[in-house]
Amino acid sequence: MKRLLPALLLVMLAACRREEPPRAEPAAPAPPVELPKPPVVAPAPLPPPSRFAEIEAMLDAAGENAALAGAAIGLCLLDEKGEIVVNQRAETAFIPASSLKTVTTATALEVLGPEFRFTTELRATAKMENGVITGDLVIVGGGDPMLKPDDLAAMVTQLKAQGLLRITGTVRGDGGLFPGSIYNNFWNWGDIGNGFGSGVSGLNLNHNRFSGWFRAGDTVGAAAAFLGTRPDVPDVLWKNEVVTGAADSGDGVMIHGGEGTPVVHLRGTVPLGAQEFHVKGAVPDPVRFTEHHLRRSLMDAGVEVGTSSNGSAEAAHVLFKHESPPLLEIIRSIHATSDNHETECVFLTLGLKAGKPPVEVIRSHWAARGLAFTGLRMEDGCGLARADFVRPADLARLQFLAGKGPQGEAYKASLLSRGGLRWKGGAMSGVRTFTGYATTEGGEEFSYALMVNHYTDGKAVSAFCQTVLDALLKLPAE
Repeated sequence: MKRLLPALLLVMLAACRREEPPRAEPAAPAPPVELPKPPVVAPAPLPPPSRFAEIEAMLDAAGENAALAGAAIGLCLLDEKGEIVVNQRAETAFIPASSLKTVTTATALEVLGPEFRFTTELRATAKMENGVITGDLVIVGGGDPMLKPDDLAAMVTQLKAQGLLRITGTVRGDGGLFPGSIYNNFWNWGDIGNGFGSGVSGLNLNHNRFSGWFRAGDTVGAAAAFLGTRPDVPDVLWKNEVVTGAADSGDGVMIHGGEGTPVVHLRGTVPLGAQEFHVKGAVPDPVRFTEHHLRRSLMDAGVEVGTSSNGSAEAAHVLFKHESPPLLEIIRSIHATSDNHETECVFLTLGLKAGKPPVEVIRSHWAARGLAFTGLRMEDGCGLARADFVRPADLARLQFLAGKGPQGEAYKASLLSRGGLRWKGGAMSGVRTFTGYATTEGGEEFSYALMVNHYTDGKAVSAFCQTVLDALLKLPAE
């Protein structure tokens, strides 16, 4: 039995053992899978250079120019749709100098109209009977900035044609149309005695200016002789301290006067060699000045004029009315000569006709046209006050709207022009500005305001402004 046990175990193990399956041969490695290559994407094309890149580069380069160091430069350029396409400090208010005149002139053309005229009247305190006015002749000013001595002579001719022989009283002037001082509160002391700062009255003659004439001394530093004025200015004592300057020194005369002053000081220099050198000065009393010259015209025409007056008598009898040139003609003169006196008469008349301050008339008019001024300060209408401020964005927008307005073509034509450029400029110490229109060689019109303040090198600023303005005309087509 013991012998059978091992054999039995072997049989049992054989029965229980399962036959192992044949081993599979290792699979061949799979071929590498080629992933699709990503598409080749070309780099995005660079945007085309801006049409205004040259001008923008000029503005950037100005900041690196030592001659313009410290200067504030503003430029606003509007396209034909009125969209701002160049903005260099356009929202910052600048001192405009005489480019501010366009705010006054553009407003007046639309509010008063191009045919508006100022009227000056000759009145009497009594009816003329048998060639005699038993009373005073009164000239009543209507704010006309263009009245000339020749106009007075023409008025006298009309009175003579009506039979006037004698005035028992005297000649009086009424310049009270514009209330307050003849000088703006913000005009500099150094301006108001000189011709460009002449006062503004309801009654004006010869722009309330005179020419002062001098003869230079024999050597530099020698006293210059004062030869008098043309036309003559009554009731003034002239204090002459003018001396002789170098031959190339030009006009160095300063005139210090003031409203109604009986003494006017003449200081500064005239060039060596000048035999008849003249400068423009401001008449201290425009009403007295006009009375004087009307009286002279009457007497030259053979009309007797008395010397005593009944100043309380009302001048109720209108003898003659004189009308100024039409407003559009005056505005052409303003844009051509930058005359402060003419502009102020127009500015004050805007307020007088509306019964409110002129700047309120301007703000409300342009607000209705789509321009709400921001940062505007108008102490006068001509820009002589250094306290005036306006943003390039608003000044350019005004040009755009005025050019599209009811008087647009007349307004544009009244500006100075050269080639495709139309402009009104402004200049005073440390201030240079231009505003208007630039029409490119391709016929596209832009409205612009270029303003530079706080510089010391005037020649560098002039060259810079000219370069920018020339570049406007050469802008490439869109």
